[in-house]
Amino acid sequence: MALSFCGNDKGINAYSVEEGVLNNGCFVDALNLVPHVFLLFITFPILFIGWGSQSSKVQIHHNTWLHFPGHNLRWILTFSLLFVHICEFAEGIMMMDTDHLHLYMPAFMGFVAATTSVVYYHNIETSNFPKLLLVLFIYWVLAFITKSIKLWKYAEYNVGPQHLRFCITALLVILYGLLMAVEVNVIRVRKYVFFANPQKVKPPEDLQDLGVRFLQPFVNLLSKATYWWMNPLIIGAHKRPIELKKIGKLPIAMRALTNYLRLKDAYEDQRDPDLSPSIWRSMYRAFGRPILLSSFFRCLADVLGFAGPLCISGIVKYLKETYFGVHFMSSTKLLQNTSVLAVLLFLALILQRTFLQTSYYVTIETGINLRGALLAMIYNKILRLSTSNMSMGEMTLGQINNLVAIETNQLMWFLFLCPNLWAMPVQIVMGVILLYCLLGWSAVVGASVIVLLAPIQYLIATKLADTQKSTLEHSTERLKRTTEILKGIKLLKLYAWENIFCDSVEDTRGKELTSLKTFALYTSMSIFMNAAIPIAAVLVTFVMHHFLNETGPSPSEAFAALALFHILVTPLFLLSTVVRFAVKALVSVQKLGEFLQSDEIGDDSWRNGDMSVSLEGGKKHLGAVSLNDNTSVNRTTAHLITFSTFSVCVGQLTMIVGQVGCGKSSLLLAMLGEMQTIEGRVCWSKSDPSSVPYILIKNRNFVAYAAQKSWLLNATVEDNITFGSPFNKQRYKAVIDACSLQPDIDLLPFGDQTEIGERGINLSGGQRQRICVARALYQNTNIVFLDDPFSALDIHLSDHLMQEGILKFLQDDKRTVVLVTHKLQYLIHADWIIAMKDGSVLREGTLKDIQTHDVELYDHWKTLMNRQDQELEKVEEEEEEDDDNMSTTSNRRSKIPWKMCWRYLSSGGYLMVFLMVSSNLLKHSVIVAIDYWLALWTSSKTNQSNDSYYLPVFIILCAAGIFLCLFTSLSVEFLGLSAATNLHHNLLNKIIHAPIRFFDITPLGQILNRFSADTNIIDQHIPPTLESLTRSTLLCLSAIGVISSITPAFLVALVPLAVAFYFIQKYFRVASKDLQDLDDSTQLPLLCHFSETAEGLTTIRAFRHEARFRQRMLELTDTNNTAYLFLSAANRWLEVRTVTNYLNWVVRNLADLEVQMSAVKKVNSFLSTECENYEGSMDTSQVPENWPQDGEIKIQDLCVRYDPMLKPVLKHVNAYIKPGQKVGICGRTGSGKSSLSLAFFNMVDIFEGKIVIDGIDICKLPLHTLRSRLSIILQDPVLFSGSIRFNLDPEKTCTDDRLWEALEIAQLKNMVKALPGGLDAVVTEGGENFSVGQRQLFCLARAFVRKSSILIMDEATASIDMATENILQKVVMTAFADRTVVTIAHRVHTILTADLVIVMKRGNILEYDKPETLLEQEDGMFASFVKADM
Repeated sequence: MALSFCGNDKGINAYSVEEGVLNNGCFVDALNLVPHVFLLFITFPILFIGWGSQSSKVQIHHNTWLHFPGHNLRWILTFSLLFVHICEFAEGIMMMDTDHLHLYMPAFMGFVAATTSVVYYHNIETSNFPKLLLVLFIYWVLAFITKSIKLWKYAEYNVGPQHLRFCITALLVILYGLLMAVEVNVIRVRKYVFFANPQKVKPPEDLQDLGVRFLQPFVNLLSKATYWWMNPLIIGAHKRPIELKKIGKLPIAMRALTNYLRLKDAYEDQRDPDLSPSIWRSMYRAFGRPILLSSFFRCLADVLGFAGPLCISGIVKYLKETYFGVHFMSSTKLLQNTSVLAVLLFLALILQRTFLQTSYYVTIETGINLRGALLAMIYNKILRLSTSNMSMGEMTLGQINNLVAIETNQLMWFLFLCPNLWAMPVQIVMGVILLYCLLGWSAVVGASVIVLLAPIQYLIATKLADTQKSTLEHSTERLKRTTEILKGIKLLKLYAWENIFCDSVEDTRGKELTSLKTFALYTSMSIFMNAAIPIAAVLVTFVMHHFLNETGPSPSEAFAALALFHILVTPLFLLSTVVRFAVKALVSVQKLGEFLQSDEIGDDSWRNGDMSVSLEGGKKHLGAVSLNDNTSVNRTTAHLITFSTFSVCVGQLTMIVGQVGCGKSSLLLAMLGEMQTIEGRVCWSKSDPSSVPYILIKNRNFVAYAAQKSWLLNATVEDNITFGSPFNKQRYKAVIDACSLQPDIDLLPFGDQTEIGERGINLSGGQRQRICVARALYQNTNIVFLDDPFSALDIHLSDHLMQEGILKFLQDDKRTVVLVTHKLQYLIHADWIIAMKDGSVLREGTLKDIQTHDVELYDHWKTLMNRQDQELEKVEEEEEEDDDNMSTTSNRRSKIPWKMCWRYLSSGGYLMVFLMVSSNLLKHSVIVAIDYWLALWTSSKTNQSNDSYYLPVFIILCAAGIFLCLFTSLSVEFLGLSAATNLHHNLLNKIIHAPIRFFDITPLGQILNRFSADTNIIDQHIPPTLESLTRSTLLCLSAIGVISSITPAFLVALVPLAVAFYFIQKYFRVASKDLQDLDDSTQLPLLCHFSETAEGLTTIRAFRHEARFRQRMLELTDTNNTAYLFLSAANRWLEVRTVTNYLNWVVRNLADLEVQMSAVKKVNSFLSTECENYEGSMDTSQVPENWPQDGEIKIQDLCVRYDPMLKPVLKHVNAYIKPGQKVGICGRTGSGKSSLSLAFFNMVDIFEGKIVIDGIDICKLPLHTLRSRLSIILQDPVLFSGSIRFNLDPEKTCTDDRLWEALEIAQLKNMVKALPGGLDAVVTEGGENFSVGQRQLFCLARAFVRKSSILIMDEATASIDMATENILQKVVMTAFADRTVVTIAHRVHTILTADLVIVMKRGNILEYDKPETLLEQEDGMFASFVKADM
């Protein structure tokens, strides 16, 4: 039949207008075409030809600036209009008279016009040309009029709501009317027409800032829903890595400061003297509205989710029962058409995904905003935190770190899950109602199976959380032991104890693996429950249906019920997660509340001289401080410290001296306002410009403070010294010279631009201390407080710092200096001395005053003045850290690391890999078979008699599916567990047996990362990702297989879909990895900044740099939030493009696996490390049991290097040491004396020459034999956590009598006896519960326990006080009288009584003789050393 606009019906004149023009339906339809044609005719030339832009001259993101009001409403109405036009077109096309073009052509043209209108509007809006909107206004008016005429005529002919076309026309009239109203509102606000003065608009502040790249709040609704604005970033990531600069800054509304002020206002509005403010109420007031909006979107998405089962039911039910009306069709008949239902299913799915992703985005954005606000609130509290809370243990650094890293994240994640609290009941109730409507009571019984199993899911989730906590405890203990091993690796190798400590780590790892097995079991059960419950529910339902009804369910009922059961499982599965996070959130809020209510430091405005009460009699001195009968609480001991009245005078050097623990540091803290003042006061005078030239003080801050414990930022050396002050090259150089830092800076890989690791870990103690002093010197302040700045410096550096730094640099600048010190020889330089004892001032005055009035005290000082105090600084080889990120720009763009995937799988065992693959394939085959058998059963119209054929097979298939769900989840988890076990075991053995050079060139943090973060990823993250990837991939493939077998034409559509999917996953994986890396890399500096602030709180407050550190925290928070938001937006970008969950999870899991496999790659890189040659050329049986018996040492033409690629550190050294001789080796830093001590233990590469001990070349001996027969005491005393017995004899070979004998020789017996447990008394990590001197004596006892005939002392007295050193020397002379002792000397006076002295220089022996002979050579190096040391 030929097509015609009005049709070609015989006997009917379709174009007749005898009854009136408007009474001809075809003419009315033609009239409805006019507005659409008008719009297309006007807009197409404008769209294609273009127009001049009138947008603001301000440089902005033009394509994101939404100029006109009612923007979102317009887009919603236009999308609704498009949907109604689709329905109108479908209704017209389904008519029997398909030759009547007027039934569907206006609808088609209306769809085209509506699409054109929104494209036209978008272009007009982004170009800010409002006058062209007049075209749209005219179009809406014309369309409204023509549709109203059509609706009026329908009503006139009694066509009512029972007819679909009437309903569609009515909806179109309403939509056109609303769009017309929107257009009128734009004219009213912008006044672009009909008004004399059009309104000028200013772009949003965020869009004027080109640094703002997160555009989700500013783009149009379609771009918001599809994340179209993310396309350039995600596609561009494939060519160039995404960097911080590329993601820019956050919009103002999302910044931490904005959200902090919002939360702070809500918190402080609740201030009540009797009640503490509620954090929950504050969070609701600040962030409740977006959460409610997200919940609304989530409910909409969940309701639309039920369209799937309903449409499936309709499609299956009406597959062969279609009916076409002629002119008018009811709504019911339209919904009985399978094609219509398929289209509706597709549209419902798209809408559901859109609403769901919108809900996710709003929740995530709000959660991130909350986290930023909480971090800012915590940080501001830290800056005001009372120091007593920290020092007395009421608030530890660990608790603060937990608040920052854990509690804020718990609240953020709870907010993410909040919409589920409202959505889950809606899903459950609707699911049960629909199931009852489909299958009656049998469906309710099936649903009750899901409900009854929900508590088991909750129990499993609870057990998972408990097991994870247990695993974390064992993991922490393992990491603690591993850290101890790595920190003390030099000692362990020297004593041949590697295997003992390796076994202790393996024991702890065994406990951790036991927990991990339990964790894997519960994880498997959780995965199994989620997969098996729908199968079990379907089985119970259809079995009950078999007994309750005489016939089986219809296909439509069966497959709709199947889909509903899958939907119903999700909320019940999430229930346990939501409840767990809710409980955690309650605990987090409680902890946060306690922290926010903790004590704060008092008002210190008196330090600026703002309070008149602080001024003394109107007399003012620049920089003067006075204390009046001040009583303060010591932070550490809670003892009272009383300071009598005294003053620190302007421009003078005041020294505070006294024994350890007498209150010297507390006095400084009291002056800084950091102590809790019980009575008395601290007075700071105002600056008096008349006292000194005003030019010297006008730009100065107030107090520069160098704490006793050095505190450094994780920044460059330069940044640590300038500390936020403007860089002045001349002043900077003067400070560097004054602190003798230039030689140290020259050794650093990037000079003063070298990044100092967290807490200054890549610097020695002396270097850290001098940088802290340099910071105090560099600041332009009136007053400088230095708390024991010489404690970690040797005598030469101490003298230089005193002369050049304090006496010259500070005193010449007329700055007031308060110096706490133990170096009594510097008292001669003091203008005023304060001597303290037992928390009070014992004496004050000049040195001459004290000499006159307290002769006993002066004489005591005089005996100590000529002795050098302790020095801690050891010279370490500077290490250039390798890049821990083992992927470069080139390989970051690479494909999925399949090689590493296979390395991981093969580590788990080939049998486990086979079981995992085969069980997964079998499981998904059974699931497909269940659906296939159900289709056969339900479509066969069975009765009660022949149900016996289908039902047993169905039961067997379901049982097999349930079993295989359990087996596959177990196989994946235990494959991961096996891989984790083997990888950690191999890693530990490789590291522990690596040569010492490996630890010199590999940063400790990098090695620890392999055992902490990377091991954690391998243990707990890869297995679930692998399981999810396998499951989602096989579900996709099985779905494609089933569809293709039933509808082969699907394969044609599959090709473009596969191409699109390939490019989507290709671009997403790369972008996701980059953004994940950015999120990780920006989180660490934020956490470090909190730790640094808490540790250096006193310093920051003394310098008055709170505002600078607060600003830095806000910047770091915003940077991390930006990365997280972009990562979240990228995930939403993917989800709206994959439509189905399975495809989405395939891509997400691929991206996650790619990131996680980098942990395997990093671990694998360490597995290639070469081990030391432990075997040797001699067999252990060939070595005498009592070797070395005499202790004779022959060094013959010895050449030593640390690595074959490096220069020798010892060059052709020759020496002979007789049995029982006491030998001293000295020399400047880098002379090779420590290298010689390592050579005795074959710890370095002896590439030429040899060392012969008692007739045996040590290079031929097995390493364990050699090292276990010698003893050494290192400069740094190393103790391990455990007992005293374990530290003395970890091999457990000695009797208690021998251990007590060793302790008695080391003068420790009485002290150990007094401890609870005696030999079994606890030693904390690093031996921190003992003093440095006691630790060194324990090391001496350890050396004596071994009873070797050779003892090496490597600068063993450098870290101890004089009293301990005297004990040590006495023990060496008596207890080791018959043994050979080689002493590497830091203080040459300790080797004056030696039998032989060896002086080394640049790897060669310079002097070699008895000490008295060498002293006679006045121009010799040994003689010069002795003179300098006296």
